Amino acid sequence: MKQNLQFTILLTLVAFLWSCNSPKTSSNNIVEENVEFATQQIGREIESMNAKGEILNPRTIHKDGTTRYNTPELWTSGFFPGSLWYLYELTGDSKWKVEAEKVTETLDTVQYLTWHHDVGFMVYCSYGNGYRLTKKPEYKDVIIQAAKSLSTRYRPNVGAIQSWNVHRGWQAKRGWQCPVIIDNMMNLELLFEATKLSGDDSFRSIAIKHAETTMEHHFRDDYSSYHVIDYDTITGQVRNKVTAQGYADHSAWSRGQGWAIYGYTLCYRETKDPKFLKQAEAIANYLFSHPRMPKDLVPYWDFDCKDIPNTPRDASAASVIASALYELSTYSPEKSESYKKLADEIVVNLSSPAYRAKLGENNNFLLMHSVGSIPHGAEIDVPLNYADYYFLEALCRKRELEKLAAK
Repeated sequence: MKQNLQFTILLTLVAFLWSCNSPKTSSNNIVEENVEFATQQIGREIESMNAKGEILNPRTIHKDGTTRYNTPELWTSGFFPGSLWYLYELTGDSKWKVEAEKVTETLDTVQYLTWHHDVGFMVYCSYGNGYRLTKKPEYKDVIIQAAKSLSTRYRPNVGAIQSWNVHRGWQAKRGWQCPVIIDNMMNLELLFEATKLSGDDSFRSIAIKHAETTMEHHFRDDYSSYHVIDYDTITGQVRNKVTAQGYADHSAWSRGQGWAIYGYTLCYRETKDPKFLKQAEAIANYLFSHPRMPKDLVPYWDFDCKDIPNTPRDASAASVIASALYELSTYSPEKSESYKKLADEIVVNLSSPAYRAKLGENNNFLLMHSVGSIPHGAEIDVPLNYADYYFLEALCRKRELEKLAAK
């Protein structure tokens, strides 16, 4: 109880201090203003695609300044259609539903993909949001089949879903047997949903076991997360604790911390198991008591990078964290106000000219200054479609909380 009280006081103090140093933009009308901007910005991209007669799926910007588009099998293919679904939810305008359906349904083959774990991102963000908003029965079938495909990657001896195959490419060079990355927590939402839609409890059981295994091995004493844990496929024992996208094996890769707080928040939503709520709250404590968290709450790409402050920020990590905090605020009565204030602060800062693009610029993406993978030299200080997706999701969650508060 004493520790919880200290944590609550700490979060309240941190939120107050950062609010004193924040831009003076009010968060009261930030949703409406951002939705207006997003409809215009993404509307320009839709107009361009329609003029070409193509259904395209933007991911980021190439080094030469041209837009990089997704093919269905890329892990980021679900985010742009998901953003279109959120615009439909935020505006109620059926034109966004039509556009969302068109892009979503280009991903039909993903439901059968079994060679990597990101089918959860790809299908839940697109078909999952589509089913939530339309209840189209064919979308339900895709979600259930995708969960079956994802479940083929579950390794019972490990108690987790294997993230990547290791027989070729850079993963093979690492000598891994069964790599599991913190990102994989985000794919559990697909499994929970598939159980609700099908009645097959095996999906839910896999999700819970994966979350428990990850909780046991991925986290340090301070509740920061490793990026990759490599397991022995026979014994299930941990072989290595390493990174692929972070600064170093010992470091806290910022987006990974975002995946962690979001993943355990959704696990609590689906199970109401207090250990998952405690985990999410502990990760929040790590993030917002960290001396290298910037005042504007948009993290450097890694909390332990030696070049701080002269190193890129990651708006995608901030978007994920903000969205998670809005939901987490609904489960933690003692910390609810503090979590929401922190999320509001992130959204206000991401909405500022420092991170949000000017209308018609940034190749029609919403946010600037995200980082894909610095160790791979890929997508550094560019817009990323998942930054936009979680930013729009955060706006949806903020609006819903404010509607509830107004009742």
